[in-house]
Amino acid sequence: MAYEERYRSRVVKYLEEGHTQREAREVFGVGTTTMKQWRKQWEGTGSLAKKELHRSFKKIDPEKLKAYIQENPDAYLEEMAKVFGCSDTAIGKALKKLKITRKKNA
Repeated sequence: MAYEERYRSRVVKYLEEGHTQREAREVFGVGTTTMKQWRKQWEGTGSLAKKELHRSFKKIDPEKLKAYIQENPDAYLEEMAKVFGCSDTAIGKALKKLKITRKKNA
């Protein structure tokens, strides 16, 4: 659950007024760890805006996989796994996420 920036600032100001985290937790219903993170963010950046999510892939770059398949349409999963340094199961799952089928028709 994401809290609004206005709500976050109210909690941080309440803490800065000298109230304890226990009191703030009872008043606002926010966990102690969350309050610590907000206070740290406020002291570090001066803002309580939501952070951008930076999601990334672990081993297999989807764009590189698509390009590899276009260059090598007849490659087996084992061959692709060697190129990307992972297992053939991982390649299969990545292809499934990209909605690419590998069935070969005779």
